[in-house]
Amino acid sequence: MNIEHKISTLSLWGDEIKKQISAIHSHENIDFNEIILQAYYHNNWFTEDNILLALGNICNEFLSSEKLKNWMNNYSEYHNINSESNKTIGITMAGNIPLVGFHDLLCVLMSNHKALIKLSSKDSILLPYLLQILFKIEPLFTSQISISENLKGADAYIATGSNNSAKYFEYYFGKYPNIIRKNRTSIALLNGNETDEELYLLGTDIFNYFGLGCRNVGKLYITPNVNLQHLMKTFDQFKHLAKHDKYRNNFDYQLTILLMNKTACLANECMILTENKSIFSPLSVLHYEVIDDLSKVNHSIPSHQIQCIIGSDNMPFGKSQIPNLLDYADGIDTMKWLNKLH
Repeated sequence: MNIEHKISTLSLWGDEIKKQISAIHSHENIDFNEIILQAYYHNNWFTEDNILLALGNICNEFLSSEKLKNWMNNYSEYHNINSESNKTIGITMAGNIPLVGFHDLLCVLMSNHKALIKLSSKDSILLPYLLQILFKIEPLFTSQISISENLKGADAYIATGSNNSAKYFEYYFGKYPNIIRKNRTSIALLNGNETDEELYLLGTDIFNYFGLGCRNVGKLYITPNVNLQHLMKTFDQFKHLAKHDKYRNNFDYQLTILLMNKTACLANECMILTENKSIFSPLSVLHYEVIDDLSKVNHSIPSHQIQCIIGSDNMPFGKSQIPNLLDYADGIDTMKWLNKLH
């Protein structure tokens, strides 16, 4: 398949997924409804809202014909690649949020390599279903994508996980070309001049997917004039999260620990805000640090641990969990890396 045919097929794939989303809960869409339920029962963090959010972002940002064409215009070298140079790329997918490894798969497909996928045990329902849709649209993709519990025999590897799992990946994949991703988090910068709408959008950066993604904001750097009480009042709009048992259990546990340790904090029904220099915060907790000059933040944080910086002339509020095709994880251009393997 040439690049143009792939883009056309992937766009049709996105259109079909959109149709299923729009017809959710209808009697005509029993299979899709069942998949949503299965994914949730398999992993209670994968609520219907979060699954649909992930699918919507994939369709709008990754499977748009125009956006795919613009993306591939950056990689003219892929338009005339000999299929004999194709390699098998083992992809170990994470399972912290729904379909988090989709972009890696897309990069492998568009670079004319073969994808050998090991699904996360936490996210093993959604992608196989989506691939069935793709294979019906274009059966030729069946020769380019396979799912396996064993990634032996691949020529190169992309593995995403925690700092602990990275040690395992490095042991097994270290002698092959690889991209191995470790723990990262995201931060936001507030200067006190943010509008209520911007603060609400910041809330989506924090709370989408319950805050389980590396693109979710877990730490605020704020100037002294930021009104923390007003900020927490804005976050009341996300109090529905407290109805989720797993999230509520984390919230109750973290609040208890802070109170027992007599650590100063602010809390509403869904979020605990506490001053802490660590950029990593537990689920349901948001760290903050007061700083006079926000321009100094970039020089004081470990860049290898930061995925996104939100606000104050950086990424706009509300965009952290809406990555586009050029938003490569860890700042590594996966497409350029894959091209070197040909």
